Amino acid sequence: MTLFANNHTSEIEFADREGGEELARLHADLALPMDKNTAMLQVHSDQKCSTNKRYMTLLVINYVCLFVGSLSSSLLSKYYFIHKGSSIWVSTWVQTAGFPLLVIPICVPYLLKLTKRVPFTDFTPRMLIVSISIGVMLGFNNLFFSWGNSYLPISTSALLLSSQLVFNLLFSVIIVKQKLTFSNVNCVILLTLSSILLGLDSSHERLKGLTQRNYFIGFFCTIAAGLLFALYMPLMEKIYKRVHCYEMVMEMQLVMEFAATTLATIGMAWKGGFAKMKAESEMVFDKGCIIYWVTVMGNVVTWQLCFMGTAGMVFLTSSLTGGICMTALLSMNVLGGVVVFKDAFGGFKAVSTTLCIWGFLSYVYGIYKFNQMGERNPPSRNKNSSESSTDMVNNVT
Repeated sequence: MTLFANNHTSEIEFADREGGEELARLHADLALPMDKNTAMLQVHSDQKCSTNKRYMTLLVINYVCLFVGSLSSSLLSKYYFIHKGSSIWVSTWVQTAGFPLLVIPICVPYLLKLTKRVPFTDFTPRMLIVSISIGVMLGFNNLFFSWGNSYLPISTSALLLSSQLVFNLLFSVIIVKQKLTFSNVNCVILLTLSSILLGLDSSHERLKGLTQRNYFIGFFCTIAAGLLFALYMPLMEKIYKRVHCYEMVMEMQLVMEFAATTLATIGMAWKGGFAKMKAESEMVFDKGCIIYWVTVMGNVVTWQLCFMGTAGMVFLTSSLTGGICMTALLSMNVLGGVVVFKDAFGGFKAVSTTLCIWGFLSYVYGIYKFNQMGERNPPSRNKNSSESSTDMVNNVT
């Protein structure tokens, strides 16, 4: 189902006969409740369509959230471990414990009358089950990330995570039928070479007292986190193809993070994490109690920005585009680790960062070439059209 919005499209519009047939199929797939007494069907305008008046605003807001959240959360997580914070479960828990903050993007548009849709309407039991299942997977991803981040320098773990892009492309081809083009394959190859080059040169960058066993645990846990996150993104893209409302995306994200937080809370209770947090803040963390709780709460907020930005980018563009943007931001994490924590930045790491930036720019160039082609040959849109603007970007040859 594809609905094309324009500047005169209201938030809720009445569908014509053909649109009603499309909506009927959508309701059949998602088991959405339909009012049989209503003569004309109502549908939400497709906010994924670039002609929608809210599209560009949402895109910019979500990329800013992704940028700020990715950089800040990585630095704060590393800061926690550097200053003798030792609980992997605490680091896992804070990644999703701020899920109530998602009520803001869910409810504010309705309160400001930017949408007529009441929050959590059309949220079916099937969507609830899917969101909880993916949330559990997200919880394990967060655990692997925390485990890896506790043992590796931030610059090393950041560039290792760029390996998720290979898995992202593979899963995108399998799950959402992503087309392989020169621009996206070239980007993935360059970013993968960046990770391999880093791995060959990073064995000497071990934290003080870190054993070889723990170093390799951190190394492979980081790779596992990248693999799970690469699977998570195409799965979400496939689900979002049936969602045309940004607020519903945030609602699904809230449920996922609630499930992930429940998993982390069980781990915390099992390890006595909540009782140990107070003792850790007072007697272990070497920057004092106040800084400890500021670090924890800062992690809670910045991780929400990161997840909100990620979900928004996948919804508005595609899982591959979102993954490429995230991987490109890893170069900023590398520079952040060098500036804030004085991580070594030798020749190999410089080349790795250069390859990372080069790969991202090659993808941006592919988008630029597509836009030029689009201006010369504007696509005709008809009832059989099923590509949004970002779908067509990924078809650049």
